[in-house]
Amino acid sequence: MDRSTSPQLFVAAYLYAPNLETALFYHALTLFAPLATEDGSSGEFVGPSIGEFFPETLFFAGTPFEMNRIMVIRVIVVLALIAFFWLGTRRMKIVPGRHQTLVEMGLGLVRNGIAEDLLGKKDGTRFLPLLTTIFFLVLGMNITGIVPAMNIAGTSLIGLPMLLAIISYLAFIYAGVKKHPAAFFRNALFPPGVPWPLYIIVTPIEFVSTFVLRPITLTLRLLMNMIVGHLLLVLFFLATSFFFFEVGGVTSLFGIGTLAFGFVFTLFEILVAVLQAYVFTLLTAVYLQLALADEH
Repeated sequence: MDRSTSPQLFVAAYLYAPNLETALFYHALTLFAPLATEDGSSGEFVGPSIGEFFPETLFFAGTPFEMNRIMVIRVIVVLALIAFFWLGTRRMKIVPGRHQTLVEMGLGLVRNGIAEDLLGKKDGTRFLPLLTTIFFLVLGMNITGIVPAMNIAGTSLIGLPMLLAIISYLAFIYAGVKKHPAAFFRNALFPPGVPWPLYIIVTPIEFVSTFVLRPITLTLRLLMNMIVGHLLLVLFFLATSFFFFEVGGVTSLFGIGTLAFGFVFTLFEILVAVLQAYVFTLLTAVYLQLALADEH
């Protein structure tokens, strides 16, 4: 990995850090939960639960094609992406219109900012379709977390992040074996220049870090950011509803603060959605770069 990737990886690590502030805020809300309402009854704050990521079945119940709300969102995103690129590229012009310009900017970001920057012109062009698909699919699935009437990311269940991580992993293996058929696995597990007795320690570490942890960390990084982001937004907006409509008196003014925090974190969630798509695509390109490196 070259030095140019370190700032992006630092951003990814930062976004994956535990949200202690969220836990503290939730605890603070529970302290206000028993406050009396206007009619003298006691209000109770009910926060978000993990059950929101497992909604009821909407279509084809009891069949292999069973679909809940999250699956419907995923289908909508895929159809929207197909329509977006088809409409933007069906009538290409030398002087592009607004839609074509938007499509070209998105494709240029992946091509120039990730693929060719890390893999070079030849290999960047070869793997550009894969990297472009990953970037826009992750971005589209992430952004639904703040879209009204959807309000949950398509990547907030493990299936899709795991599938994308497996595709990235298989591309890494394919690139390495194709470029270095005889030496890829040998050099990955037995790094050159290491005294042979140390292979007893080095080889298991290399195997776990290269062939086990990479798809797992790709999956969890994306998944946990989307889960935490959703729970955080639901927490703030549920708290807003609680303070405005269930708690009376001066305490209801806390709803203004939770509403403001909800708006700020909605903007932050947009940033996280874009960064996670960029980081996932960037790490896929980094793995391809390592597989294609001459030292293999």
